[in-house]
Amino acid sequence: MNRDEIQNHITRVLCDLFGLDKDQISPEARLYEDLDIDSIDAVDMVVEMKKITGKKINPEDFKSVRTVGDVINAVEALYN
Repeated sequence: MNRDEIQNHITRVLCDLFGLDKDQISPEARLYEDLDIDSIDAVDMVVEMKKITGKKINPEDFKSVRTVGDVINAVEALYN
């Protein structure tokens, strides 16, 4: 899965799970401040990322995630 595909999946998950508008979601968008995602939502997002990637995701890898771009980077790292 390439970076664009990962971004598209993450955008879809954010829209589906949290009712966000696709236009709100960019790599620079901050999860907590801009998209109003809280820690419980973040856990739901990690579960969805696990479903998409089929890989085990260590919650520690997502502790430093602050933006959509950080999520993209974390998921991309799972494939490397």
